[in-house]
Amino acid sequence: MPLSHYVTLGRSGLRVSPFCLGAMTFGEDWGWGSSVAESQAILDRYLDAGGNFIDTANVYTKGHSEKIIGDHLGKSARRDRVVIATKFFGSLYPGDPNAGGAGRKSLVTACEGSLRRLQTDYVDLYWMHCWDRFTPIEETLRALDDLVASGKVRYVGFSDTPAWKVAEAQVTARFRGWAPLVALQIEYSLVERTVEGELVPMALELGLGITPWSPLKSGALSGKYTRANAGQVKAGRGAWVESALTERTYRIVDVLLQVAREAGTTPARAALAWVQGRPGVASTIIGARTAAQLEDNLAALDVRLSEDQRKALDDVSRPVLSFPHDFVENAGPFAHGGATVNDVAAAVNPLAPKSDRERY
Repeated sequence: MPLSHYVTLGRSGLRVSPFCLGAMTFGEDWGWGSSVAESQAILDRYLDAGGNFIDTANVYTKGHSEKIIGDHLGKSARRDRVVIATKFFGSLYPGDPNAGGAGRKSLVTACEGSLRRLQTDYVDLYWMHCWDRFTPIEETLRALDDLVASGKVRYVGFSDTPAWKVAEAQVTARFRGWAPLVALQIEYSLVERTVEGELVPMALELGLGITPWSPLKSGALSGKYTRANAGQVKAGRGAWVESALTERTYRIVDVLLQVAREAGTTPARAALAWVQGRPGVASTIIGARTAAQLEDNLAALDVRLSEDQRKALDDVSRPVLSFPHDFVENAGPFAHGGATVNDVAAAVNPLAPKSDRERY
């Protein structure tokens, strides 16, 4: 599949590449990342390969990520052919109580700042970076709708927000006639699959295109960290990687290495191919510090995992989901399979004596 095999994002007409270029590494302001020249080279290579979807945030490298993108693409002929997504919520001004969050004042101010740094008149996709539990969701949605009506924002999405709050927001927006959510950005990888409990089914039901972040779990699934060299390889991103290197992760990596060998590819490409093939996933966010790393990641679009290989990865990484998932799964036959009332009661409390079950 080429990078130019565009897909619609959620229930919208916005067409994006199957791999989105994450720009969190643009700039060295956090002590790691890509230089300006490297960032520009990565942008050029991604666009030349047919990519059109770039993801950043107002707080990435203290605003420098947006500025690098703006200096390179803003006010140029290439700007309109690129889908630029950025985020609000994070504060760039510690001590100012209204510099962050999802209230109208901070949201509109953040948008104006992002437009200046990106050197553009509009943002294609504006994400709420995280749920602000101190702001009524109606206030956030109405402010976003005003930005859409003004032409400063084209589409709206939520990132890192509980499923019940996203559902409330989407239903509220539709009921009020405000701009609906079209996408959901969540952490999703072979290591992080608990999102399959609530968030993924919710996105499928409400028409939200899923854009996974950290599909390689900060590099834990890159193939660099294995059971054989545990504790011997220094992680460039420190605790982000080290905290993920658990026994469960090593079991997943063991299978991932085997699948990659069978498929004739690298562990990183196999892991990316697995994520991109999951239900509801529209465009997976990939990060790269160098152009060479970008090339390696893009090659995952050509990986075709067999059903047996996907099953092996599914089985070893299967998440433990909380209530009521197992209960609902097991209760299905009683709803549609002709079970008796007592059978249902026994499922609720299988240890209860028959006399008690008959009360139901």
